[in-house]
Amino acid sequence: MAKIYPQNFESKIGFDRIRSLLKGNCLGTLGKDRVDEISFLSEFDTIQLELAYADEFSRLMVESDNFPTNYYFDLRPSLSKIQTEGRFLEVNELFDLKRSLETVTAIIRFLGNQKEEIYPNLCALVQPIQVFPYIKERIDQIISQHGKIKDNASPELGQIRRELLSKQSNVSKRLHSILRQAQRDGLVDEDTSVSIRDGRPVIPVSSAMKRRLNGIVHDESATGKTAYIEPAEVVEINNEIRELEYAEKREIVRILIEFSNDVRPYLQDLFYLYDFLGTIDFIRAKARLAIQMDAIKPAMEAKPQLFWEKAVHPLLRLALEREKRKVIPLDIELSPEKHLLLISGPNAGGKSVCLKTVGLLQYMLQCGLLIPVDEKSRAGIFDQLFIDIGDEQSLENDLSTYSSHLMNMKHFLKFTNNRTLILIDEFGTGTEPMIGGAIAEAILDQLNKEGTFGVITTHYTNLKHFASSVDGIENGAMLYDNHQMEPLFQLQIGKPGSSFAFEIARKIGMPETILQEATEKVGADHINFDKHLRDIVRDKRYWESKRQRIRKVERSLDEMAEKYEFDLSEMAKQRKQIVAEAKEEAARVLAEANKMVEKTIREIRESQAEKEKTKAIRKQLTVFKEKIEVPEEENDEWINKKIQKLKEKEKRRNERRPEKPGKVKVSVSKKQKAELEPGDKVRMEGQNSIGEVLEVGDKNVVVAFGQLRTSVNRKKLQKVSNNEAKKEMRGTNKTLPNVHRKLSEKRNTFKPEIDVRGQRADEAISNIQAFLDEAIMLDVSELRILHGKGNGILREMIRSFLGADPIVRSYRDEHVQFGGAGITIVELS
Repeated sequence: MAKIYPQNFESKIGFDRIRSLLKGNCLGTLGKDRVDEISFLSEFDTIQLELAYADEFSRLMVESDNFPTNYYFDLRPSLSKIQTEGRFLEVNELFDLKRSLETVTAIIRFLGNQKEEIYPNLCALVQPIQVFPYIKERIDQIISQHGKIKDNASPELGQIRRELLSKQSNVSKRLHSILRQAQRDGLVDEDTSVSIRDGRPVIPVSSAMKRRLNGIVHDESATGKTAYIEPAEVVEINNEIRELEYAEKREIVRILIEFSNDVRPYLQDLFYLYDFLGTIDFIRAKARLAIQMDAIKPAMEAKPQLFWEKAVHPLLRLALEREKRKVIPLDIELSPEKHLLLISGPNAGGKSVCLKTVGLLQYMLQCGLLIPVDEKSRAGIFDQLFIDIGDEQSLENDLSTYSSHLMNMKHFLKFTNNRTLILIDEFGTGTEPMIGGAIAEAILDQLNKEGTFGVITTHYTNLKHFASSVDGIENGAMLYDNHQMEPLFQLQIGKPGSSFAFEIARKIGMPETILQEATEKVGADHINFDKHLRDIVRDKRYWESKRQRIRKVERSLDEMAEKYEFDLSEMAKQRKQIVAEAKEEAARVLAEANKMVEKTIREIRESQAEKEKTKAIRKQLTVFKEKIEVPEEENDEWINKKIQKLKEKEKRRNERRPEKPGKVKVSVSKKQKAELEPGDKVRMEGQNSIGEVLEVGDKNVVVAFGQLRTSVNRKKLQKVSNNEAKKEMRGTNKTLPNVHRKLSEKRNTFKPEIDVRGQRADEAISNIQAFLDEAIMLDVSELRILHGKGNGILREMIRSFLGADPIVRSYRDEHVQFGGAGITIVELS
């Protein structure tokens, strides 16, 4: 039984184009052959390993750009040739063998230098690979770095080439001597030079003069006016040169045959090396394609399921990027409880794209390819993938469109199980709607009973009703903006969608009389159902946006009330401070006035003045003093009233709000209320700071210490008198506002990222320590340390320091798309 159905499954979902993209990222035919071998996998461990290879290599490509990418030659046909004794590798094949073996060696060295804990599967892949230095040494003895046979490849070859060079030099000298003499004799022109005809050096001579130059005519020009003559004096030497050239070729062949005989015992090992080279090329192509598609390896489980967030059809994304448009991602969920998703909605609303996205991504995943989904996604595996999409009518088999659909349904019902994923487009169409809808409902019921997983698109209302009335099937809708009259290409799971048939027909200009007649024929109930469905979707969007706006307004009101309360409190503190300073100044003035009065009285007594006059003076002074000493409570009365009104207003607003689920009101006993009440001044054990009680709970009390609110166990609080609180606040009022203001300014300008690239280790760690201290003071929980990659020394020292710091809860690499191992993310306790 086939694991996928039908045979043209790949072309229907677009996987054939994925193969083409993969081949375009390969470096040679070795990788392309592996792309052709891709097939659907259902073994969980095999899929995990293939995904791990691609995932690790994609991270490796982001973090390093010096992976060996040259000379991915396929020498398997050449090596197969020399399995027959007496056959040999040509010089160019030997040169390609040398360079490809050097590439394998470089790959093994590169991957062997990576950290095994970061790339465990790639490191394990290269461990069993062996290179054979003997083969490379033998090749180096034979050919040069430019791919030519060396003169010292054998003693005989060296001797032949020395003689050949000597005779060629003699021929050259002799020819040029003859040519100069012929020029002096006027047989040839002054600008004539030696030519080559049939591998023999000749002198071009005018046909009228060819009898005057002794030699052999090898060729004539097309017009017959020029003859190419080999002088008789060099004919014999040229014959000897030709014999030496034949001897050179025979010696080269002998050397190549000898090499082929030497490497024949290693052929199987060499085949294994080229399989490895093809595997690396294939994995690299998968990684490059993943980077182009922003694909990742999702969390995998060995069971059928789909929990995808922000899934994207990769081919649609690439097409829209060329048009500078963005694709809308898809959120989809299939679980054993809700294993069938029935999608409805308008035509051209994205139903088929949604269907193909599920089929293509799941097929890619089970072929070992990374897929473009969000990191929070979870994926499973299926034993079978079936699809029914498009028109399969056949003249040869006498199949109509509907017959072809029924043939597919027959196959589905026969072979489906609870580990099968089916994809059906336009379920039930192609025949009379009532009958087609009934048959489709029966098929859907059977698929549901089998526990089959699937995504199905339809326009049939009876299927929407059926999906909402049984367990295991869930409705989904492709959203449509009925104001702008355009699809939104967003999938909403949980309710069916409207086809918007009448609205779309009206938009394109269909006559209203036709639409009215159609409404009468189909019945008002059906039209109203579709209309009510759209109204529900519209109202839900409206109330959802309304709720979001209300939440924002309430949050803004809370912030404004808190700020207003804080400002009034600060104003009260400042007023008390001003009044206290005024009292001190008044006391000083009164003291001076008393001195002056006493002096006046003394002078009066000395001058024998009347006592009644003195008493009157003292009484006037006392009245003046009482007028200055205004009670502090009267000065602050208006501020306290403002604060109290604000608290009462906030309390009434909180009472009107619905209680959050799970929140329980805590009652306070009368005895506890008598001990601590809102507005009391308290001090924590072991601290000097004075706080004000805001709320009293059963065990804990909410206390405001300046701008900071905190919940404290009531046993740790000590009630203090108002006088003691005033004395304490006098010393702190002058400093607290400045401290809060400076902290606020620092928090606004603080950046949770530090760049220590290029710094020495001790300097970088010192800067990071100060950076952590400032983050703790400003209550920042997550930081970024940019240290670069390099050799990894600075990163290791920084992480060693972070691991020993108790305030660091954890640290990790940044995501590969945002810097990978070059950036460390730090989470503080």
